Amino acid sequence: MGDENPGDSTIVKQMQTYIQAHLQEPITSSEIAKAAGYSQYHAARLFKAETGISPFEYIRRERLIQSAYALRSGKAKVLNIALDFVFDSHEGFTRAFANAFGITPKKYANYPNPSGWLIPYRYLDRQKSKSEEWNMETKQTVIFTQIMERPARKLILRRSRNASHYFAYCEEFGCGDQDMSSPWDILCGIEEALYEPVGVWLPDNMRPEGTGIYAHGVEVSADYAGRIPEGFDVIDLKPCKLFVFQGEPYDDEKYQEAVGTCMDSIDKFNPEVYGYEYASELAPKMQLAPMGWRGYIEMRPVREKKETI
Repeated sequence: MGDENPGDSTIVKQMQTYIQAHLQEPITSSEIAKAAGYSQYHAARLFKAETGISPFEYIRRERLIQSAYALRSGKAKVLNIALDFVFDSHEGFTRAFANAFGITPKKYANYPNPSGWLIPYRYLDRQKSKSEEWNMETKQTVIFTQIMERPARKLILRRSRNASHYFAYCEEFGCGDQDMSSPWDILCGIEEALYEPVGVWLPDNMRPEGTGIYAHGVEVSADYAGRIPEGFDVIDLKPCKLFVFQGEPYDDEKYQEAVGTCMDSIDKFNPEVYGYEYASELAPKMQLAPMGWRGYIEMRPVREKKETI
């Protein structure tokens, strides 16, 4: 026999599974309740207690999320996507999408990012978890996200004595020819680099006692056997996934305000929304050189979160 008294989480998962399977169809409260095996009132009460939002808020959220993926595919017009996800009109869909994500469907579909970029996450903050509160200060910040695979590799870096952020690091080493730090100029000269240089915040397991949290470094292949610049260290990094955050382009004259706002918003992000958790022991948190034309970009290591029974 099956479990006659499934836990609340299992019941809510049954409702979520039903909703996901019928997102492109009208869904009634009675259908959701039937999927749970409870009355409409009790099913709705359990759903909100478990997720922080009502079933219909969840449906609206998931339709908007899936419509964002559809917009990125470039295979359908905005109106067709609106109708596919049970919105009454182009105008109603545009209004709902813009209110949720802070960007219109058309602008989002044409946003100049590499393929694979996921949805802006601002809307997801409205699903209040027990440990998070919706912060109105993030309302105007749109952050795009992507999950990226990194192979085993090495990080060549110049450690600081006690820097905890970019400005303290530059004060310690002085500015170089590229308006970054002096170590940055040296890192740019490593021809075998896999990617561009980055600023990194080192986790405890990668930071010897008496050194700073913040450093500048560059990633090279795991079998790199080239020269290590004098005064630089090397860290072996395991394969991992990185959650990549990218803010919208900004005016370079407002650099500190734009970057600060993005960093604050990223700090509030909950990766569990996507089924991941931060894994700081696998790699440093990294930031690319801020450039107004591409927005602020930050990367954090993650692992898939195991569901607890």
